[in-house]
Amino acid sequence: MIPHEWLEEAHRRLEGRVQRTPLSFDPDNQLYLKWENRQRTGSFKLRGAYNKLLTLQPWELERGLVTASAGNHGQGAALAARELGARVIVFASAHAVPAKLDAMRALGAEVVLVPGGYEEGEGTARKYAQERGLTWVSPYNDGQVIAGQSTIAAEILEQLEGIKTSAWVAPVGGGGMIAGIGAVLQQLPSRPKLIGAQSVASPYFHALFHRGTQAGVQEQDSIADGLAGAVEEGSITIPLVRRLVDDIVLVQEQEIEQAVVYAWERYGERIEGSAAAALAAVLTGKVPERPAVVVLSGGNIQPELHSQLLARWEAMVNG
Repeated sequence: MIPHEWLEEAHRRLEGRVQRTPLSFDPDNQLYLKWENRQRTGSFKLRGAYNKLLTLQPWELERGLVTASAGNHGQGAALAARELGARVIVFASAHAVPAKLDAMRALGAEVVLVPGGYEEGEGTARKYAQERGLTWVSPYNDGQVIAGQSTIAAEILEQLEGIKTSAWVAPVGGGGMIAGIGAVLQQLPSRPKLIGAQSVASPYFHALFHRGTQAGVQEQDSIADGLAGAVEEGSITIPLVRRLVDDIVLVQEQEIEQAVVYAWERYGERIEGSAAAALAAVLTGKVPERPAVVVLSGGNIQPELHSQLLARWEAMVNG
């Protein structure tokens, strides 16, 4: 387990360094919506990356950082590194969202594109860091990264001010965020259910959770790019999620797209596919409990794709 002291220290450590994102309530759907798309860098990933870098020794920062990312963790690592005076190299899939790649470079990261998907990028990055003696910063397989992500839950509990909820829903990729949320919720005398959401196109953690292995999973392209890719073998998130999470549900790609559109039309919020997976899980009834908290993990969707989705669904409704 992640030590309780780490969770408290992360909450204090990140004060003033990350944005306290809004929590809004939708009375019609009985949903509390945590808008991490309003975070600095547009994603919750800043929390874990920044907390990890703040716990490194000066010599670990000075020798340079290496990480892998579909885009959001890389932006978080790049911003934190810039503000702490360190340099960072981010390995990313050649198929990553262009807007995310541009954002990482704009924040000062050196971006190395790797053929294939996220899994290939992470493997190449870890090998590169080891061979050159650089500091590896995992996107999820690290206790201090998980502690940083846990600050989402700490904030939500403060914002709820004692209001009881029946379920919390969060997207799942490598499991760092939902493990951090679970570590906070388990301390409550009576905790809500914690449900993960993942796309059918990349159901790695769903397979790990329900059948104990990700062997045989066939990955397809997904609009939820931040949730794609296999989980690192032996990742500490695997036992944490099994212990702290009640269920992981799958949503269809079309349901994720509809949730992106819904967030814009109902709430006026731009969210990416990874965030929309959690919203889709409640809108489709896969998580029926109410009231529910939904963590909208980020908003870094390619602008052209967002416009295309809105136009497509408008045409379907009017056609």
